[in-house]
Amino acid sequence: MSKALYRKYRSKSLDEVIGQKHITDILSRAISQGRISHAYLLTGPRGVGKTSVARILAYEINGLPYDEEIVNLDIIEIDAASNNGVEDVRDLREKVQISPASAKKKIYIIDEVHMLSKAAFNALLKTLEEPPEHVVFILATTNIEKLPATIISRTQRFGFRPITVNDAVEHLTYIAKQEKIGITDEALRLIAQRSDGSFRDSISLLDQLSSLLETDDKNKITAKLIEDTLGLAPNETVDQLLDAVEGRNLKLVVEILNRTFNEGIDTTMLTTQLTTKIRDQITSKPQLLPLLDSLIDVAKSPQPQLKLLSVLGLASNPKPATKSVALAAPVLEVKASVAELEKQITTEQPKKITPKKKQVVVEAANFDWSKLIEYTRKNYIALYSVLSKCSYELDGSTLTLYTNSNFYKNKLDDNKYSPLLSKCLQDIGVNGLDIETLPTAPPPKDSQAAAIAAIMGGGEEVSIESA
Repeated sequence: MSKALYRKYRSKSLDEVIGQKHITDILSRAISQGRISHAYLLTGPRGVGKTSVARILAYEINGLPYDEEIVNLDIIEIDAASNNGVEDVRDLREKVQISPASAKKKIYIIDEVHMLSKAAFNALLKTLEEPPEHVVFILATTNIEKLPATIISRTQRFGFRPITVNDAVEHLTYIAKQEKIGITDEALRLIAQRSDGSFRDSISLLDQLSSLLETDDKNKITAKLIEDTLGLAPNETVDQLLDAVEGRNLKLVVEILNRTFNEGIDTTMLTTQLTTKIRDQITSKPQLLPLLDSLIDVAKSPQPQLKLLSVLGLASNPKPATKSVALAAPVLEVKASVAELEKQITTEQPKKITPKKKQVVVEAANFDWSKLIEYTRKNYIALYSVLSKCSYELDGSTLTLYTNSNFYKNKLDDNKYSPLLSKCLQDIGVNGLDIETLPTAPPPKDSQAAAIAAIMGGGEEVSIESA
């Protein structure tokens, strides 16, 4: 059985570690001066060399050549994910009292240390603070925020950085030459970018692609082969999509997205490609910052395809929908008759500011509220659950939705619901409406009731039929 490339090309000494010189230089100098700490904490993202450095450090502290094929009884590795109970730590506390069998130091490497339970951390605390002279702890974690401050403060902490694309390309080039793997420069850079700063991921991907190369009997790994294997959108497609957004070409944006969806391109992967491209161009195109901010939320959405369509659609829409902002009025105590209130409203209330009606031809004659409600009920149940709680008023080309609460107003104003509502109106044959939302009930039509409602800070008109 052949060994995985990431294991075959794992660093064997601190000098061989790539991309973490700010850590390896300090550790090498400390070891050469005999300044050994009783506890080290290695933190950082996955695949950047934390475990490798922990093993190398354990051997170099003991002055031994590193060989992962040989088991050393004085270097003990513990996986905290499967040994995270208080009993496991108590067992460790007893064993640390035993002197090393042959090495200078007995070294415990605890990987993914953040997985220990709270009771286990408490049990480890005293031993970590005052271990026997012959013991060294090396802790490694990808989630330092989950470690108690009492643990962190008792260690020497070293933060690992994500591997840069250039460092990854250089190392992958070396491995490809050693393994006689044919690969283009464009493909090497694409692998490095897709690894997201992880050496292990980049080498594993190269290993996987080399197997495909042998199966297909091709000469070289190309960017096209990587795109097909990982479900990536071609680079040209990403460029076309951003050009369409900047050109306010909503129709082209929809066409490109539909094509990528039909081709089976992963939406989350496409979003990552877009954010990467925008990030690389942001100094020359700062106008894309709002789009970059919105794209971050796509991966969190339960419907990423719809969310991506919404985000790019809003960014490319040359005429974004307008939304009104309602101001809450304070509740006043009523101390006058209805007649006096009407007089007060007439003489003192500021004139209501009404938006100017646009001089456009609107296909609003086809508008049917019950038809819209029924359509959303059959096709978009989440939108229906909000609209069914609302009342409406159609004034020329303006459709005002009274949501009765800020909660439902915020729902309709959300990037998910707003374009969906416009789409539903178009689907039932209504175009050109400006949609406004108000977090209140519709105003009473009766003048006396309106006067009282204004003084009381709002209210809903209710008709009472006589029995």
